[in-house]
Formats: sequence, structure tokens, C-alpha cells
Amino acid sequence: MFREFATVYPGHIDLPDHGQNATPANDRRFNNAQLASVFAKTEAVAKLMDRTGWDTLWMAEHHFQFEGYEVIPNLMLLAVHLAHLTEKLNIGCGFNVAPMWHPLRMAEDYAVADILTKGRTIFGVARGYHTREVETFGAPIIDQTANRELFEEQVEICLKAFNNESFSHKGKHYTLPPEVPYRGYTLKELTLVPRPKYRTNEIWQPIVSASAHAMDFMVKHGIKGAVGGGAATMREGPIVSYRDAANRAGIDLKLGENLMLGFFFHLADTKEKAIAELKPLYEEHIKMFAPLGFVPGVNQAQIDAIGRQGGWDEAGVPTLEHFMKLGSWFAGTPEDLVAYLKELESRYPGMEHINLSTPMSAPESVMLEQLGWAAEAVMPKFKQKAG
Repeated sequence: MFREFATVYPGHIDLPDHGQNATPANDRRFNNAQLASVFAKTEAVAKLMDRTGWDTLWMAEHHFQFEGYEVIPNLMLLAVHLAHLTEKLNIGCGFNVAPMWHPLRMAEDYAVADILTKGRTIFGVARGYHTREVETFGAPIIDQTANRELFEEQVEICLKAFNNESFSHKGKHYTLPPEVPYRGYTLKELTLVPRPKYRTNEIWQPIVSASAHAMDFMVKHGIKGAVGGGAATMREGPIVSYRDAANRAGIDLKLGENLMLGFFFHLADTKEKAIAELKPLYEEHIKMFAPLGFVPGVNQAQIDAIGRQGGWDEAGVPTLEHFMKLGSWFAGTPEDLVAYLKELESRYPGMEHINLSTPMSAPESVMLEQLGWAAEAVMPKFKQKAG
């Protein structure tokens, strides 16, 4: 049963135009003042969500995006700020891209955020997908095997640091501590100072490929999974794969347990109006993600077309309605959304977390309208509104 309602805001500024006939994604460039406007927008979203009873605002860590799509570089720093502006809202790190961090700096920063926000910051990690970001920070992403190996070792280090009074680690990429002299003795162990105080055993990760190896790693370390949005369709593959991995580990999970399901939504008085309003935002969204491989089913010719103005229909670019049929996008009335969520509840009896997100590029006014409307007309059908 859905008990926790969340949204993902990847950190896009308000764009001056949207859709396939608007400015191509690679031609966008904004000045520093425009890019910094993301923080006021984030504040407005967080305040509304807190006031209307949402549980968690998830944000994404990204770097160097002068195009204006994902421009929040430090989630834990922003989480501490947002906690001063809100009373109950949780702030999710969705996600700290581990290969761009030293794992102990990431662990320390999260511990500080956990303590200062009194447990309202949720830890999340990911491997990354922007070559411009990860490779610039000196970590591999083109070499996916190397990226995965580095990520998994980093996560193991974080968990050792969180859950032990003192620890050491020796792996392929890190020897912690280095055996160096310190105040008359040789270092053998380290202590994370401080360690998390509130959310000491909760960690989230996006599920993309849903490979058996990835699922086994998550289950082994008690990592919860986020499924959906632009990273995966809402077919049962990832959800079943996670449960199967738990079964292999001797853990009995209901289908959907320890997972959060997400999709993009837009409400209007009629389904037809919702589709018409959502279409340019959908088109802007896939302009960003298609070249990165996060629009399922598109071929290279279609990706090339998405990079240009217009002509998408002739190239056979998938439409909004196509992804609505797959379940990763929704457009309709509040009543339609309630019915759809009830259907998902019955399909995934162990699932408690649902992520309803506005698409990449949604203006602040649209985000506030949609999140407020969902809180008023949809969420009360599943939980008591907070406040």
C-alpha cells in the first residue's frame, strides 16, 4: 500500500521555450544568474511540498550543465539549507554520484547532513551517466566495468564507515587508512567523525539495467531501489528482479517491497487537455535524455532528429502517447491518476513508496500547480495529509 509520496526534481531552471520546435538542447546556454535561479525554485518547491503533506523531495547531483537542465552540484549542502525552510519534508539524495567523490568525504558530508537535519536527509548513491561529469572528475564511466567496480568498492567503504566505531579497508582502489606514522604510531584503523545519528541504515540506489549482479549487490547491502522515471520503463522486470535477488539471499520480500516506483505525471480537467499541456514538456525532456541512452527504444536516426528542430514525426520519434501506454508517463484527471495508482497497488502489494514527478523542463509554476493538485486530490485517497 502506498504510504510515502515523493517527487524527483533534477534541478532544471525555467526555460524560455519547450518542445521539438524550440531551441535544441545542445544550443542552450544560460548565464550564471539564470543558472543560480535553481535554488529559489527548489526552495519554492520544497516549501509547497512541506505545506501540502508530501514525504520526500528527491534531487539529483549534476555538474557543468550550462544548458540549464540539471544544475544542483551538492545535494547534502542543499538539504541542510532546505531543512531550515521546512518542518517535516525529507530531502532525498537522488543521487550522490559516488565515482565523483572520495567515499569518505561523501560519508562525512552525509553524516553532517543527517545530524543537522535530524534525520530528514536520505542517503542515495548512483554510478553516474554523464561522461562530461564523471570523466572530468577523474573517474571512469565510458568503461562501465571499471565504473561498476569503483562504485561498489566506494559503497562498501561508506557502509563500513557508517556502521563501525572503527574500520579499515583494503581493495583495488583504496587502502584505508594508509599505513603512515601519526603522532608516534602507525595508522591501522579510522573512525568517521561524526557518524550518522538518525538514518544509519537507509540507502537508496536507482535501478536501471536490473542485472542479476547489480540486484545481488543491492540486496547484500540492504540498499533500496528506485525504479522508473526516465531511467527505466514500468514493466515488471526490475521489480521482479529485485525480489528474485532477495530470494537468492534467503530474504522473503513481497513484490515491490523496498522499492520506489516512479513516473512522470500531468493533471488537467480532461485527459485530452492534460496530453496537450504535457506534450511540449515531454518533448523537451527527451531532447535532454535521448542522446544519453535514457529514452527506451529510439534508434540513432531518431536521436539525431531529436537533436534538431522539428521533423520528429517523419523520423518516427516515439510520442508521449507511446510512453503513456508503457506506463512511464501519465496524463489525465486526478480521478484517472487515483485509479491508476490503485491498479499499481494491487500489482505490487509490497510497495509503499511512489514517486510522482513533473518532467524535466517543467516551469516552476507548473511544478507548484501539479504538486499542489496531486496533494489535494490524489494523496488523500492513500494517506492522511500531513499538517
